[in-house]
Amino acid sequence: MLAIVGTVPDLSVPILDAPVELVDNSLRVDDRIIAPDRGTPALLGATAQACLHLGIPLPHAFLVGDEGLGKGSRGLYAHLVDVLPKRKLSTLAFHYLQPDVDWHNKVLLTVQEMHPKPKLIADAGFMYAAKMSGEASAYDLFTPDAGELAFLADETAPHPFYTRGFILQDNSRIPDLIERAYVHSNAAACLLVKGSVDVVADRSGELFSVTGPSEEAMEAMGGTGDTVTGMACALIEYGLPVPEAAHIAAQANRYAGQLANPVPSSQIRDLIPHIPAALSRAMKK
Repeated sequence: MLAIVGTVPDLSVPILDAPVELVDNSLRVDDRIIAPDRGTPALLGATAQACLHLGIPLPHAFLVGDEGLGKGSRGLYAHLVDVLPKRKLSTLAFHYLQPDVDWHNKVLLTVQEMHPKPKLIADAGFMYAAKMSGEASAYDLFTPDAGELAFLADETAPHPFYTRGFILQDNSRIPDLIERAYVHSNAAACLLVKGSVDVVADRSGELFSVTGPSEEAMEAMGGTGDTVTGMACALIEYGLPVPEAAHIAAQANRYAGQLANPVPSSQIRDLIPHIPAALSRAMKK
């Protein structure tokens, strides 16, 4: 089973631990209707559409309301420590959670005791916690953008705020940042670096790159990085090797953007319905 862990910016949302259902253009999780507009809901929407297309079960969601102060995240961390030993998961993805090294380590220790141990994916806040804890190498996939990659590559930075300025430069330095992240054991086994050129890499260096198609309006659309990660989660659960899943997800995300024909006012929910057709095209290619 594939499970997604994350938060929604609504303090009225309690801890939800339930399968995801697609209802029209929204998600239902334990009788809560959630719009897949950005953040973890966007990732869940993309994952659900991809799973439906691939013919595998829709994801299970572990969600909680948190507006950035961390109370909801801490409650969800504690819930995971309690329930994960009883679950059979093959893929487990962590998304927007308030970074907390102590809780991260408790959750990771719990996951490492699961049999079988699921594939581990981290993005956004949880990726920060993984790096800050010194346990990045325990993960199968990180999905940073260029700025997040700079934090991974900075071996001295305890928090993204303290990333050294000399490594915050243009995309021409991506190969160097990838190498630095691996040299200092601050990267997962595979990286999907999201940007104007999407790069899939491992310790050996660049494996794949995706340059097009490119839709200018997507640059202003929040959530496109979340849909890439969501598709990668589904493809890994489908059984593809992690680098191949990341490559197809990056290509399909660009195809979905092209099919959506976005304008500057478009929202990520306008892209998600095009994921099945985009995945078909990317997988054939």
